[in-house]
Amino acid sequence: MFWMLFLLFLAACLAAGTTGAVFPPGPWYRALKKPGWTPPDWAFPVVWTTLYVFMAVAGARLALAPDNGFAMAFWALQIALNALWTPVFFGLKYIRAGMLVLTLLWLSVAGSIVVFWPVDWIAALLFLPYLLWVTIAGALNGAVWRLNPETAANPPEAPR
Repeated sequence: MFWMLFLLFLAACLAAGTTGAVFPPGPWYRALKKPGWTPPDWAFPVVWTTLYVFMAVAGARLALAPDNGFAMAFWALQIALNALWTPVFFGLKYIRAGMLVLTLLWLSVAGSIVVFWPVDWIAALLFLPYLLWVTIAGALNGAVWRLNPETAANPPEAPR
């Protein structure tokens, strides 16, 4: 049963991750000023793949736990916000709205850890690297906003 649930949660994670293929960074993002500590391009798929596996394991563990309703709601909220950021930031090119989505994502991941702990502490621990990565992503989004105030205030029109 665990493996079937794991595959189901992994499918949800990979569906969220496909937004990166649908809305790739492209020339617009490459032209933006970014801080010197921006992770290299190769790091993003490696980190996200690892995090999605951790998230799927956590989801499967939680799904099998008793009294998991609130924990499952948080899992669903964070994956929805996870899927939303890429279309907002890269698709619409809304740097400020992307920061709002990332802030909500950070809160949902942090809240997930708190809510998961009494249900399954291993699931909570599996979300700690995710919280770290979302913290880095939020700092990067904020730095891009700060370094590109004109673009953030006046996003280019998204291609149709």
